[in-house]
Amino acid sequence: MAEIEIRAFTADDADDVLSVILPIQREEFGINITADAQPDLRVIPDYYQSGKGQFWVAVKDGAIVGTLGLKDIGNGQAALRKMFVAAEVRGREHGVAARLLDRLFAHARDAGLTDIFLGTTDKFVAAHRFYEKNGFVEIAKADLPRLFPLMPVDSKFYRYKFA
Repeated sequence: MAEIEIRAFTADDADDVLSVILPIQREEFGINITADAQPDLRVIPDYYQSGKGQFWVAVKDGAIVGTLGLKDIGNGQAALRKMFVAAEVRGREHGVAARLLDRLFAHARDAGLTDIFLGTTDKFVAAHRFYEKNGFVEIAKADLPRLFPLMPVDSKFYRYKFA
């Protein structure tokens, strides 16, 4: 089995990130969304890699197979965004999602964050189980921080609170 590296996004990764995310959104889950509807993906360094935020990629054999963004929203809080793992490396046996999330948690602790919020669509049922298994608790939309970056497709919301 090829080794999977988790590392910070670099500018050279921009097109490959889109090539992982868009097919999952559009083909697997039937969400009618374009790259233009996700302008954050065109400015990852400015949008995610500022303040206490970061954006990671999972790389296998030189190809990006996973993504995860953390957007600093102020007040010691952040938003988990753009967590996607290519179908061929999903599941416990590969551990890509778990490793991406572990990297996010370590970064968040080091940065002194107190809460991580996320929004997702009701279609991502496996993702819901993953988030819940990893300590995220479902919350009402009304309980999101004012600066949380809502996406039109978001219908289910979670919070992770650091102890």
